[in-house]
Amino acid sequence: MAGNLHVRNLDDDLIRKLKIRAARHGRSAEAEHREILRQALANETEPDFDDLAAELRKLTASRKQTPSEVLLREDRDER
Repeated sequence: MAGNLHVRNLDDDLIRKLKIRAARHGRSAEAEHREILRQALANETEPDFDDLAAELRKLTASRKQTPSEVLLREDRDER
């Protein structure tokens, strides 16, 4: 099932370049737009959970970490 995509507020120069590129490839501007999107997203892959977790660990490696049991104990002691 094909969907529709509407792109608003494009720079006039960008539209002109799209039309020139489309003409060069013998396609309509809409067909050229589809091809550009197809090529740009052809090799996109979603990272798996392990990769995302490893990236998060790298980003937070320098932060002070408090073990969860300490936080739970502190919370219990405050009550």
